[in-house]
Amino acid sequence: MTKLDAKRQFKALYGPSAKEPALVHVPPFDFLMIDGTGAPADAEFPAALGALYSAAYTLKFMLKKRSGGEAPDYTVMPLEALWWVEGLEDPEVWVAGDAVFADHADAIRWRAMIMQPGHLPAETVAEAVEEAHRKRALAALDRLRFERWEEGLSAQIMHVGPYAAEAPTIQRLHAFAREQGHELRGRHHEIYLGDPRRTSPERLRTVLRHPVEPRRSDR
Repeated sequence: MTKLDAKRQFKALYGPSAKEPALVHVPPFDFLMIDGTGAPADAEFPAALGALYSAAYTLKFMLKKRSGGEAPDYTVMPLEALWWVEGLEDPEVWVAGDAVFADHADAIRWRAMIMQPGHLPAETVAEAVEEAHRKRALAALDRLRFERWEEGLSAQIMHVGPYAAEAPTIQRLHAFAREQGHELRGRHHEIYLGDPRRTSPERLRTVLRHPVEPRRSDR
């Protein structure tokens, strides 16, 4: 039986070019998600990732077991995260790259997310979270929720290289959006396609995305 891989199904969203930014429309998807504060290196962010992956894999295997192996298997999607600075709505803050975490240490906010197969009953997801709780006592599971989220029109590009070197790519992305007659809205979005524990920094691939809307003077 073929394993379903939403990264391939939605290749335009999860496999953009690293050469040129592009505009895409992101439809609504269902996510497991946890909100938190602080930089990625702080303890809270890794704890949230542990809870997300625990719930995602528990759900995957629970669905397979309940179907007797008849339900299509699927690949667990990559980690995604929204980043913003509390009280500072200007998205250009992210052009500063890693410096933003030092400059606004107490105001950094994030939402860590993993996309789930469509049309799952919320009750089934809740059962998987409870099962994950029984397997591992992860406090962050108490903050996990299952929600549908829609990003809509967005600009995005693939960044290849260390996370700390994202700033020039983010600057290119923002400039592209303005050149296309749009302005940034919403929150800076990153999709982590590489595992930093197994991939050298120069080979990491990260989708950088930002929602956009027509420039007000053009509406």
